[in-house]
Amino acid sequence: MEIEIAVLSKPGGRQYNEDACGFWTSDSLCCAVVSDGAGGHGGGDVASKLVVSTILQDFSLDPQLSSAAILESLRHANRTIIEHQRDERRLRDMRATGTVLLIDQRTEAAQWGHVGDSRVYCFRGGMVFMQTRDHSVIQSVIDGGVGDVSLLRTHPHRNLLLYALGSEDDFVPSVAETPLAVRDGDAFLLCSDGWWEFVEESAMERALGEAGSVQEWLDAMEAELLRCAKPGHDNYSAVAVWLGSRDETTVILAP
Repeated sequence: MEIEIAVLSKPGGRQYNEDACGFWTSDSLCCAVVSDGAGGHGGGDVASKLVVSTILQDFSLDPQLSSAAILESLRHANRTIIEHQRDERRLRDMRATGTVLLIDQRTEAAQWGHVGDSRVYCFRGGMVFMQTRDHSVIQSVIDGGVGDVSLLRTHPHRNLLLYALGSEDDFVPSVAETPLAVRDGDAFLLCSDGWWEFVEESAMERALGEAGSVQEWLDAMEAELLRCAKPGHDNYSAVAVWLGSRDETTVILAP
């Protein structure tokens, strides 16, 4: 199964970028990671880079697709951030989100995990097939039957998280229990909240249907983000992944 990957991370309307992202591939496994850091005094930047480097190294040393491996890698990233908090006082408040996607090219299966409000999306037939659920206060309010999903993009407290990497107590990862059998034409998107806040799912689908390459898909979504973003908007990062034949990804969307 062929895999195409494109990566983008920019500071947006901020002075510096606290996001980090990256990927690693071998003949058997692909691992992609996005992390959004927070904490001030350079701590967010450090935390997000620690998440990405730790997880990518874990799977490069032991490439395997399983829920246990994803969970342990997220725990390893959490321990790494906490160790750095203890070693350097200015970093004691740093935290980060984390999303990880694994694709096993031999078995044609995918699995993922996350902490915080950075997301993993899967697209099938050009439409959103799966998306992770945010670990945020507003998501929990919606789950309780108050308000609708529009609050995730508009509520003044939308950035308050329930769980994050760098917390000894408030660290509860969500990991897909079983692998997803992937098909030619499936696409994945990992992104920070600074991305999905301004690129709605319908825009992601529209851009996917019109794109001729994975890089074109990423560029079209960034153009939508910049069109909708407000001055001083957040850092934004994404990793886009296409699987197999492009012909299977194409979908005709109604205007």
